[in-house]
Amino acid sequence: MDPARRRALRAMGRVVLLLGVPRLARGANGASIVAVRVWPAQDYTRVTIESDVPLAAAHLLVEAPHRLVVDIDGLELKAALRELVGKVRPDDPYIAGVRVGQFQPRVVRLVFDLKQAVRPEQFTLAPVAAYQHRLVFDLYPVQEADPLLALIRDKEAAEERAAQAVQDALGELIARIEKTPQLPAPTTSVPAPAGVAPPPAVALTTPAPPPPATAAERREVDRLVIVAIDPGHGGEDPGAIGPTGLREKDVVLAIALQLRDRIDALPNMRAMLTRDADFFVPLHERVRKARRVQADLFVSVHADAFMRPEARGASVFALSTQGASSTAARWMAARENSADQVGGVNVAQVKDAQLLQAMLDMSTTAQIKDSLKLGSEVLSRIGRVGRLHKRHVEQAGFAVLKAPDIPSILVETAFISNPQEEAQLRDPGYRRQLVEALATGIRRYFAKNPPLARQRQL
Repeated sequence: MDPARRRALRAMGRVVLLLGVPRLARGANGASIVAVRVWPAQDYTRVTIESDVPLAAAHLLVEAPHRLVVDIDGLELKAALRELVGKVRPDDPYIAGVRVGQFQPRVVRLVFDLKQAVRPEQFTLAPVAAYQHRLVFDLYPVQEADPLLALIRDKEAAEERAAQAVQDALGELIARIEKTPQLPAPTTSVPAPAGVAPPPAVALTTPAPPPPATAAERREVDRLVIVAIDPGHGGEDPGAIGPTGLREKDVVLAIALQLRDRIDALPNMRAMLTRDADFFVPLHERVRKARRVQADLFVSVHADAFMRPEARGASVFALSTQGASSTAARWMAARENSADQVGGVNVAQVKDAQLLQAMLDMSTTAQIKDSLKLGSEVLSRIGRVGRLHKRHVEQAGFAVLKAPDIPSILVETAFISNPQEEAQLRDPGYRRQLVEALATGIRRYFAKNPPLARQRQL
């Protein structure tokens, strides 16, 4: 071979090694953005940028006002990224707005105007399920709220609203009897003078921490029976999808919200949701949330699918450390335990994965025994609402059932892959019956197994 040609080939090889596979994969036109999504929630807001090849990005926090600046390499500004601007909702707790621009050739800059100081986490996810490469930004509050204190104060606020509603109704009745004309309520808004623009919006600073718990609140929290309700999936993870498009994450959230209201109406009981909106919660975080409020029970709500559409019936599962009680139970546990891969977990967030696994594997024989009792009560009640898949509580290694000190069950309300059961899950009346059955099963469990007295730490 000609020496000059040999030298040229070696030089080209060095260039290939320097470029690397991702850069070659982009081609001359750069990466193609498949979708952009924003998932706002009180816990955190997630921003996902999905592309056909991996994206490289760097971010920087700026203060006065609070902003998050993100530079994405290898991109030309196109319509898909511009759509991000319109995806920010006014009720997003963390993002006020987004600006997008071509910062440099093949570098797109995103500027997130923030409502408060945040702790951002950036990570990437490899293709899985229906998703291609994802670049993820999770924006967390700088100071995490105390969920147990929030639970108590939510209860106090609800009682105050109920008392005020009674007073308002009484006042209205008296006014109607006396036929006293009602004066319009005074307004506090003052119109701006003509020709004067309203003042610009001011970015919020980090919210002040709530005041410490009072002695009365500490006594109240010790008397409460707390049920952790865990609507499966959410956000990036839709869960199973029915024949007509009903998504598991939506139907189980609707059931969980109704179940929370039903439990909150019971004396000395309070429900905590692991998610109360459409956002993703990692499996270990669901367990951690239940343990942070020192819950007395944990109930995970699902509506699974199977390979055959004729599969039908509700099921209740408890944890097993000795293998699954059936092939179907093993298959379902494997499917639910893969939720983290679809929903997207920042592996770096878990400081010590081995320590986390050890915590989740500490489940005791007593926890499983109590979980089976709870499962039997719930199964007997939901069996009066619809068909059961199995007439006994099954067991498998579900990750969300591994809180070592909390009786925990997973309820498969129906097979959403079955056309008849998908139609039932769409029916508000059927969901109400299901919620009543779950609440009754929980109440019957506590009647037979009163919770131990607690001194919860606020």
